[in-house]
Amino acid sequence: MRVYNFSAGPAVLPEEVLKKAASELLEYGDSGQSVMEMSHRSKEYEVIHDGCIALLREVMAIPDNYKILFIQGGAHMQFEMIPLNLMQKGKADFVVTGQWAGKAHSEAKKYGEANLIASSKDKTFSYIPELDKSKFTPDADYFHICENNTIFGTKFWSLPETGGVPLVSDMSSCILSEPVDVSKYGLIYACAQKNMGPSGVTIVIIREDLIRDLSETKFPTMLQYKIYDENNSLYNTPPTYSIYMCKLVLEWIKENGGLAAMKAHNEKKAAILYNAIDNSKMFSNPVVKKDRSLMNVTFVTGKEDLDKKFIAEAKKAGFVNLAGHRSVGGMRASIYNAMPVEGVQALADFMKKFEEEN
Repeated sequence: MRVYNFSAGPAVLPEEVLKKAASELLEYGDSGQSVMEMSHRSKEYEVIHDGCIALLREVMAIPDNYKILFIQGGAHMQFEMIPLNLMQKGKADFVVTGQWAGKAHSEAKKYGEANLIASSKDKTFSYIPELDKSKFTPDADYFHICENNTIFGTKFWSLPETGGVPLVSDMSSCILSEPVDVSKYGLIYACAQKNMGPSGVTIVIIREDLIRDLSETKFPTMLQYKIYDENNSLYNTPPTYSIYMCKLVLEWIKENGGLAAMKAHNEKKAAILYNAIDNSKMFSNPVVKKDRSLMNVTFVTGKEDLDKKFIAEAKKAGFVNLAGHRSVGGMRASIYNAMPVEGVQALADFMKKFEEEN
């Protein structure tokens, strides 16, 4: 029996997608082979690869002057690639709202001035800080945010107004959860294993004027966006099966109403869970209400032993991966697109029952 999987990533995938992948595991179409066995240079795989790019462009309404790249190494690799490729003047602005934004900031220091515009570390990243535009660097190479904080459960609900400075956003845990105006960004990156597919591939959506020619530099070839762009992300063997799975997920999103429908679906789930927490005398959510994430809902009882008991009993009841990140403890329910409303309602009901019994 399948459980309700609230993992922050690798995360729950749509059952329809898993069943489709299972039906094609041994043989894809009439190719006589699995996608996992295909040459990345074959015509059969080319259709999958280009189809995934086309679907992502359609689903997210990505303008023609943006390139879509498939890269390995996760978001961590992007913490290096972004400053390496974008820092021409040697300076960038950062808002640090959690662990991943902090790592992006730290890595960028290797390449130039990484200016800290604001941070919410003072209150354990429980809010999105107000930004003072007078502190922005007007000639920065880029302005970096982590749009949704997976660990602490916060979200940027309005974007920084950076003027002519390209906005760079880590969307790893919120991409495909709602409509996005891609034209407001210079670069978007997201590891797939939360809302887009299994682990193994990272999507980079980059405005074409930001792709620099670094061929005369000493920078590693595989860390240059231009190499991926010129070779349609096929310079070396890409994570072919992960890309195939991403294509299936994008097909599922399109068939189920696109990103507007995903947003409505996610808002309904989040409302159920936050209402359960807010109406509880045992559970609480540490995040400032206006900054709450739709994707990652954190909550605690206030007692470590009781948190552990809740997690253990929830697992026995079929709710798995509810433990908070090891750095903060407590509980976290990640309710990505593929998590059904029924799963969230069942969790809310279990929370009420646990409170009554404890």
